[in-house]
This record gives sequence, C-alpha cells and structure tokens, in this order.
Amino acid sequence: QVQLVESGGGLAQPGGSLTLSCEASGITLNRWSVRWLRQYPGEKREEVSCISTSVGSVYYEDDVNGRFTVSRDKAKGTVLLQMNNLKPEDTAVYYCAAVRGCNNTELSYVGQGTQVTIST
Repeated sequence: QVQLVESGGGLAQPGGSLTLSCEASGITLNRWSVRWLRQYPGEKREEVSCISTSVGSVYYEDDVNGRFTVSRDKAKGTVLLQMNNLKPEDTAVYYCAAVRGCNNTELSYVGQGTQVTIST
C-alpha cells in the first residue's frame, strides 16, 4: 500500500518560514517526480511546485517563485518545500503528490495534506 505523508505545516507569521516534508511508504520517492499543491477552502487544488527525478528540474508557480524552494533529500528519500517570506495568502492545505513527470497532470499518489496558516 502506497502512502504519502506531509509534515512541517503549522502557524507562522507573515515574513516567516516553514519547511514542509513529503515522505512515502510503498514507493521509492527518489524515483518519482513530486508535485506540491495547495488548496484554499472551497477551491480546487493548484500546483505550487514540482521537482523531477534524475535531472532535478524544478518548476514554481509564479506567486511563489523566489520564495519557495523544492529539493530532495535523497539519503532520506524525502522531498522538501522550503517556504520563505510567507504571506497570509499562502494559508492553505498543502499536499505532495507522486507523479510520473512534471509534465504529467495525473496525480498517481497524493498525501492527506498539512495545514499552513500565516497570521499575526
């Protein structure tokens, strides 16, 4: 059984930082491209970032480009999303998903999500 688990969410102040982690069981995450998505209440999930497999190509949605950094900890088999200079509009549930390529829209496996709240 494949399971993805996000961690690292929580409450941060505007301008602060959080680091989300995505780990998987049942698959080797190093062999998958990984997409980070977020979902606002009542809206569809939207892509935030994606990191491919061997070449490590990365993609960022315009609103987070320059503030968020996606990376792999290959030794641990995890994918991290470093979020800096956080804004109230970053408040959302964040999900990681294993995908067959960053150009592939299908989400093969998706975690349960972690809440990120940016507030004073």
